[in-house]
Amino acid sequence: MDRTYLDRSVLVTGASGFIGTRLSLTLVEEGAAVHCVARKDPPTEVPGVEWHLGDLSDPAFTQGLVRKIRPERVFHLASHVTGSREMDQVLPTLSGNLLTTVHILREATDAGCQRVVLAGSMEEPDPGAPPSPPPSPYAAAKSASTGYARMFHALYRTPVALARIFMVYGPGQWDTTKLVPYVISSLLKGEPPALSSGVRPVDWIYVDDVVSGLMDLGAGKGPLAQPVDLGSGTLVTIRSVVEEIESLLGRAGESNFGALADRPFEQVRRADSEASFRALGWRPVVDLRTGLEQTIEWLRVRDRQGEGQVE
Repeated sequence: MDRTYLDRSVLVTGASGFIGTRLSLTLVEEGAAVHCVARKDPPTEVPGVEWHLGDLSDPAFTQGLVRKIRPERVFHLASHVTGSREMDQVLPTLSGNLLTTVHILREATDAGCQRVVLAGSMEEPDPGAPPSPPPSPYAAAKSASTGYARMFHALYRTPVALARIFMVYGPGQWDTTKLVPYVISSLLKGEPPALSSGVRPVDWIYVDDVVSGLMDLGAGKGPLAQPVDLGSGTLVTIRSVVEEIESLLGRAGESNFGALADRPFEQVRRADSEASFRALGWRPVVDLRTGLEQTIEWLRVRDRQGEGQVE
């Protein structure tokens, strides 16, 4: 066991989500005293943690929480995640992404936290790239959060690390509005998934690899206030991923490409995996086919359990 986290007080926000659940379980395995935040009843999938119910967009709740548990490390994953371009997402993303981040940064700084890790997005612009408008309210809020993090580090010496996370998939992703679980679940039911053209290239990254990178950042590796990419460094089109899933399930040609319109202003970004290795000594270890096989098996088991056929 790596003793970095042993008996350390760690706060995980967004712990009931896909990545947060996996991260919290890993921290428990490493012997950390893990505190998790949820806005409603906590899930049962994360044993061994202490849950705190409340809303991080409320500055009074955030202040009381951090002062109570005095975390040595914070992983801020709480987020209002949406790819929608609709105006009705402006305020929810402002509150759920930017305000929560500012509140966490402020309280963690006051509490003398040793390391704050913020989960960023692949939709954020590349550092040093020519300015371009964020493609969605979510991306705008995430970009602004990164700006605040860099300001907190520069002015208040907040030890904040920035993880720019690419397209995560894997076991434990319950949300079937996300491409991989949606396609797998649909094909398992014999229903053709309705998709866009599928021509967009995406950098796909397995959830356990992301958690490994986050753990490294939380342990003190890598730079402060500079984004570190957690991605594979390889672009694979959505169509290719769907066709790989079809092949693994023996359902070739069943997906309905073109049934949905492509989203405007979709970004194409590849993780700089070599820079991440230089910064952290981290590389992803799960290839796309293996990751999809493991995700399919997890969804098969979940569906059988849902039908009462518990194994």
